[in-house]
Amino acid sequence: MDRDGTVVGSAPRSVVRRDNLLHASTAVLVRDSEGRIYVHRRADDKDWAPSHHDCCAGGVLRVGEEPEPSARRELVEELGITGGFALLPLGHNLYEDDQTRCLESVYEVVWDGPVRHADHEVVWGRWMTLAELAGLLADPTWPFVPDTRQLLGHLAASGARDYAGLGF
Repeated sequence: MDRDGTVVGSAPRSVVRRDNLLHASTAVLVRDSEGRIYVHRRADDKDWAPSHHDCCAGGVLRVGEEPEPSARRELVEELGITGGFALLPLGHNLYEDDQTRCLESVYEVVWDGPVRHADHEVVWGRWMTLAELAGLLADPTWPFVPDTRQLLGHLAASGARDYAGLGF
């Protein structure tokens, strides 16, 4: 994939990670009807950012997969969230560091049903207010995935929805 989102090839996940290839992914912010956000901790055996906290469900698109079906699949796999919800598109986030490079299709979903850590990629989670999350994010030593930290900063700076409340 190039920086504009055009698919230019495919490679096994191991090669994408090893060579730090730019790849397509999804990031879904899960909110409830009270405006709280679901924050979770990733499993210790994740290949990137193990044991870090996150507030997005998501992951790498499969070959030939479109972003919206990928986002729905990741919600089911990671948080057990199925059907009965609308995905609100929030744009894209390009993240690049020395370990990973991805162009994320970003969505938000409102969900008041149960959350189940379905695939063992998530080991803990709870609903937080944006103020609670902002307090944790203010500590640079709190282990939080860097792509979502960047994404939240972009959403806050752009005034998207109520994310300015994060205080970035």
